[in-house]
Amino acid sequence: MIAYGLGIASRDSALAVIETYFPRPAVASEGAAVRKLADLCGLPGGGSGYRWLDDGGIEAFAALAAAIGEPQQQELAARLRGCETLLLCVVDSSLAPASVPEAFLKLHLLSHRIARPHEQNLDKLFAVLHNLAWTSRGPVSLPDLPALQLEARLQGETLTVHSVDKFPKMTDYVVPAGVRLADSARIRLGAHIGAGTTVMHEGFVNFNAGTAGAAMIEGRISAGVVVGENSDLGGSSSTMGTLSGGGVEIVSVGRNCLIGANAGIGMPLADGCIVEAGLYLTAGAVVRQLGASGELLRTCKARQLAGLSGQLFRRNSLSGAIECLPRGRQVALNEELHVHN
Repeated sequence: MIAYGLGIASRDSALAVIETYFPRPAVASEGAAVRKLADLCGLPGGGSGYRWLDDGGIEAFAALAAAIGEPQQQELAARLRGCETLLLCVVDSSLAPASVPEAFLKLHLLSHRIARPHEQNLDKLFAVLHNLAWTSRGPVSLPDLPALQLEARLQGETLTVHSVDKFPKMTDYVVPAGVRLADSARIRLGAHIGAGTTVMHEGFVNFNAGTAGAAMIEGRISAGVVVGENSDLGGSSSTMGTLSGGGVEIVSVGRNCLIGANAGIGMPLADGCIVEAGLYLTAGAVVRQLGASGELLRTCKARQLAGLSGQLFRRNSLSGAIECLPRGRQVALNEELHVHN
């Protein structure tokens, strides 16, 4: 996938780009459009990169947008004419981001639902992004922060620092349609929030992760984890990502699943499964697999049951053993909670 966007960049006192906002990213679907965008961006051999646009560059982009049948991009170019920090960025989804604009464009693509988690190469993302102060005046480099705080005080104001992080909150850049987000500070740019999803106050969604459709999220969706439609993550539940542990297996939650309060998973969960409250199911946990009548079928590692749908994972209250057994009815979300999302 080749994507592009007009971006408004933020720079630090040394004029280095520290952040970029892309109001309307898009995909170049035709080969001719890809070639023309690459040429305009100064990438005649293809790949990813960006270039600053002066008025002549904006006119050239507007003409290109007209030629490839993108009237919304023409309109955006007209609105951004005169912006002093305007750039055009083109990214190849198969290539790791090598600059701040490339990294931010890829994060925007996820939150705009143009790209799904794991569809883009995000290697080296942390090395590219700057650790910034996200303030009431926008992103600020940490070396520049003390001077701006003092300046604000001298003007009788307080510069509020909302966070110090490499990722901003998603809603400062993108508010996808059909969602309810109780605490937007807990959803990072690069989260993919499916239509119909409700994220409650204690819910958290990391970048390159999210939901595939309607879901109730009261727990943590770690980086790289995707939750299927009509699934419910209970209060303080969690999903294990791969960032800290260095693992490569993708943890996911299937459709119509329920992870109970204070429970969690460290392995893929197939459709229609329940993990009872308080049980953290790791891939290496020893599980007793039971039949429909309660007979013992085998004892195995939890990862061997990852593809098995319609199962209940529970801890035996007498023996303490983790058990897996078939369950009958389907998990269903409370539809009233998602009306008018």
